[in-house]
Amino acid sequence: MIRILLVDDHPVVRMGLRGMLDAESDLTVIGEASSGTAGVAQAVVLRPDIVLMDLRMPDGDGVEATGRILAEAPGVRVMVLTTYESDRDILRAIEAGASGYLLKDASPADLADAVRAAARGETVLAPSVASTLVRQVRTPAPPALSARETEVLRQVAAGLTNAEIGKRLFISEATVKTHLLRIFNKLDVADRTAAVTTAMRHGLLEGDST
Repeated sequence: MIRILLVDDHPVVRMGLRGMLDAESDLTVIGEASSGTAGVAQAVVLRPDIVLMDLRMPDGDGVEATGRILAEAPGVRVMVLTTYESDRDILRAIEAGASGYLLKDASPADLADAVRAAARGETVLAPSVASTLVRQVRTPAPPALSARETEVLRQVAAGLTNAEIGKRLFISEATVKTHLLRIFNKLDVADRTAAVTTAMRHGLLEGDST
């Protein structure tokens, strides 16, 4: 019998999951928690085989709770079950040690099979989640610009000329050109417009200019 702890802040969701899982002859729900902190406490006391963990809850999110459970209750496996599938959520959960990442639109049969697989020590991922992880692996990490290079590129994005950038940053026009050449090389682009576009795509110009 696979023993399951449900951690979700919505009572209706927990009720639905309990009914779904308890209908399986080899699965049983042994506890429920409505927050991340309560989920950790229950996992430590009950020592379930599997924790089905929601991501976004009051009093600590699911990723934080996952890490704490794995640290405080060795042998317990945590599988994320959520409506969220952003790249950041997925990566944080997997990095925290989650044994799986499923979405709440999974069918009862798929959910039951996933719980069984996780109990066997397998990693279970929803197809869209697996695709996201593959894409992340295949996509090179964004290039790193120095603080000065980022500032220069921000000024370029604002439409300033090299001379204007030099005056604003108190550096020579030649130094501005040198920074731009380094930026072009790092971003693998040939001109100012492409540099700004590429940097924005990688999120390199986010934040305030100081």
